[in-house]
Amino acid sequence: MKLQIEGQSLRVRIGERELAQLLAGQSVDLRTLFAQAFAISCSLRLGPHGDARFSGTPDAWLIELPDGAVREHASRLPTREGLTFALPTMQDDEPLQLLFDVDVRDSVRQRRSS
Repeated sequence: MKLQIEGQSLRVRIGERELAQLLAGQSVDLRTLFAQAFAISCSLRLGPHGDARFSGTPDAWLIELPDGAVREHASRLPTREGLTFALPTMQDDEPLQLLFDVDVRDSVRQRRSS
């Protein structure tokens, strides 16, 4: 899992193996140690809700994506388009844009070489 933060945008990019984990009901977990200062962990999982959710603490994040939307997206792979969600924040005029996509470059390379 790769996380990219830019302003009010959080991009979550996973590989096909991690997508298989999600679709099997498992979470995808990431932990980053920032030198000797602190650590951040992030868990990504599918939820029964119709919308994406972000919760946790500053050092332990939980991102829940809607199960149905992710499964539908997975059925359309490979595609360059991902899923986009606008999550409310404490400032109504600045939602957090959550972008989710799956890196399919490995399988595309395998298909082309076959």
